Parts: sequence; structure tokens; C-alpha cells
Amino acid sequence: MSFTAKAPYQMFINGIWTDADSKEVFEVKNPATTEVVGTVPMGSDTDTTKALNAAQNAFKSWSRLPARKRGEYLEKVKDLLLENLQELAVMITLESGKPLSEAKGEVISAAENFAWYAAEARRVYGEVIPSDDAAKRIVVIRQAVGVAALITPWNFPLNILGRKVATALAAGCTIVAKPAEQTPITGILLWRLLEQAGLPPGVANLVTGDPVQIGKELLDNPIAKVIGFTGSTAVGKLLMQGASKHVKRLALELGGHAPFIVFEDADLDLAAKAVVRNKFRNTGQMCGCANRVYVHELVYDAFIEKLTALVQKLQVGNGLEDSTEVGPLVDEQGLIKVKQHVDDALSKGATALVGGCALEGSPGFFYQPTILVNVHKEMDIMREETFGPVVPVTTFTSEEEVLNQANDTQYGLYAYFFTKDADRSIRVSEALEYGMVGINDSLITAIQAPAGGFKESGLGREGGHWGMDEYLEVKYVTHTMTSQGN
Repeated sequence: MSFTAKAPYQMFINGIWTDADSKEVFEVKNPATTEVVGTVPMGSDTDTTKALNAAQNAFKSWSRLPARKRGEYLEKVKDLLLENLQELAVMITLESGKPLSEAKGEVISAAENFAWYAAEARRVYGEVIPSDDAAKRIVVIRQAVGVAALITPWNFPLNILGRKVATALAAGCTIVAKPAEQTPITGILLWRLLEQAGLPPGVANLVTGDPVQIGKELLDNPIAKVIGFTGSTAVGKLLMQGASKHVKRLALELGGHAPFIVFEDADLDLAAKAVVRNKFRNTGQMCGCANRVYVHELVYDAFIEKLTALVQKLQVGNGLEDSTEVGPLVDEQGLIKVKQHVDDALSKGATALVGGCALEGSPGFFYQPTILVNVHKEMDIMREETFGPVVPVTTFTSEEEVLNQANDTQYGLYAYFFTKDADRSIRVSEALEYGMVGINDSLITAIQAPAGGFKESGLGREGGHWGMDEYLEVKYVTHTMTSQGN
């Protein structure tokens, strides 16, 4: 069966492509043009119940399948992702707006996740513990939690979904996944590849549609044993409340408010390029984006000059155009939030050195790449995640001062700093209250490393062998021998 990215777009439940019970659909629009990309089923609680039942029925056989066999399925998916890279990348760009080059990188990352967890499935090790009794043997094993409910965002619609799917399947869980309403077709295309890889019916189920109804059923139905979610802290808190009804396990990667610190001894060219690579990737719509840039007062003027020159060169446009480096915001709500943050900052004394307003003359949701200076902590942009192409820059005078400012937030996901001082690298990396810290590096995500946050930025970790822990239970088994033999 050949792969196609064309309609019809349906949900996938128990190995069957299906419309919603209600027969209702919703439109998915291209944020660069506002044109309709396709229509997708408006699934609800009843569709979700069917998917959960299918996953439950498939769990016993899938979880007992040898890890090597589960890994072979994931390897097939990896191969299919790479074989269909162009078609998948185009759909990611059509739905999310990101430049095609970034979309291609996302497909490759998704494939790497499937390859990693295909191998990681065979490394779910147990332990043998010495007993105090000669007749006893103590063994610790790890087993799949059960049905995993996966809820994913729109900013990396293939990679984040693929990482969760690969991890849960490798651990022996069956899944019900719900992709974001802005980018569901990318999820549907991934499921076409899962089907093509030959996964047994019920092992991987996909529902699209009403986030409230689907989310409520995933929480209320005791079949789902773990919720894997990437998204805002506000929604994560609601999931925590709902999960308490059945004491469901939660794996949450939530909001961030990343500081980016440039010390006086930093390589300023490297630091300025790193800000641009980080902040304007995916139009600033990443939980790992630098949201607050702190520059030592001794190098502030030189750094601003370098940063301004780089940002002024950025090309804004439709992600399908080769020259585009910065695409649109994903939807009108995203554009409104960026406008509000910038307008608030300007009204409180900030200055826009570059940009500062939406891009005129386009039907899409474009905002100019922007640098704001003279910012302070009373501005919304210095307290909240903007999720847009705006860099607020301020100064500091001492290491102690900037650490206090960087840690003065309820978030603790990503942090970055630039310095040539080895001792400072140790001090600052240990003092920053963040789950992921980059030293002289602003693109730090790695498949083999743990991704997750401190404080209100999440629970648990994704990536590496740590990611498997969220989908595995630890079981202690003791065996007393009734006969010692001869």
C-alpha cells in the first residue's frame, strides 16, 4: 500500500479508518494564507470511549510481545517516515506555517525517536536483590502501565507526537492519541504509516476533534492509566485535577519562560547567533525559546549591535518559499497574544529597535521579528511566555543579580547562558532552577537526553532511557523456595 497525504482524513480506531459518530467535521487552515488545508472528524467522548476499549483489548497481547518484536514495528515506522519525508514536511508546513526546512528536520527527528525507542525497548532491565533469607529470591521487574493517553501540541506536530508514540509502544503500552486541533492532519499521516508498518488492530488509536470532550473522557475513563501531555501549565493543572479521580499517572511537559544570559566574557558573535537560532525557530513558538535575554552591562551595546544586524536580515514569509526563515504564527489567537505583549511593553517604556508590529498586507498571521529594549520585570513579556518572534533584552551587573532574576518565575524548563569561564559554568548551571540548561548552546534537545522541567514546568521526563520510566510500573517479586534440593 502506497502512502498518500491526500484526503479523506479520518480517525483511526481498532485498525479501522472512521468518521466521528456525529459525522461532524472541522476545518484546518493554513496560517500563512488562511486557506483550508482539509477537513477532519470532530470526534467526541463516544469516539474516545471506542478508542480506549480497543486499546484495552489489544494491551495484553501487545505488552507480552517480545521487546525485539515491538522494536521491529518501530523500525519500520522510522523507515517509512524517511521514505515519505517530503510529503510529511509539506503537510507540517501547511498546518503549522513553519519553514519547510524546519519541517524536514522535524520529520528526521521523529524518525530518530522511533529508531531510538526501537532499541530502547530491549533495555527495560530488572534487578536481582540479595535476600537475607537463603530460601528467598528477590526480583524487581518493570511492566507496561497499560493504556496510554497521549495529548500533543501543534508547534511540533510530528516530532512530539512521534516521540510519545514511540516511547509508549516500546514500553509495551497501547495508546489513544489526540493531536492538536490546529495540526491534526500531520497526526493522521503518521497513523497511515503506523498502519502501513503493520501494527495490530487496537494497539495505536487516533481521535481528533473536541479537546474538552475527548480530554474529559481520557480522564474520567479508568481504562487510561497514564496521560502523556505537552502543552501549557494551565491545562496541565487541569489534567492533574482530573487525573486524581482514578490516580492516573501523569507525564507532563508544560510551559517555560527561558532566560538567556550573556556574561561579560562571552563570545558575543556566538551568543547573538544563538539567540536568533533559538528565538526565531518556528517563529518563536517553542517552549524552549529564549523569552528573557539578560546581557552584562559591559557588553550590552556591542551585543545589541550584533543582534540587531542579524534580526534585520531575517526573511518573513510563507513556509513553502525557499527564502523564508520566519513563518506565521499558528493562528489568530497566537498573533493577538504577541501583539498584546509587545503593546504592553511599549506602553510601559520599552523601545522596539526592530519590528514591533504585525506584518501588513498578508492574509496570514505574520508578526515582524522584533527586538525590545528598556524592558523590566513589570512588563507581561518578562513574566509570561510570549510564543512569538520577539526578543526582550535587558542588562545586569553581577552573577548574583542575574541568577535571582532568572529564577524569579514559577517556570523551570529551559535556560541558557554564555561564558568562557569554566568555574562560572559550574556555578551557574547548578544555581539555575531549570530542568535543561545550555552552556554556550541554545539548541540543546537531544534524543538520548532527558527533557523536562522543574517547578510548574512539568512532571517526569521524555527522551533517553528516562522517557521509558513514565510508561512502566516497577514490580517487586519474592519467591520462597519450598525445597532446598540435595
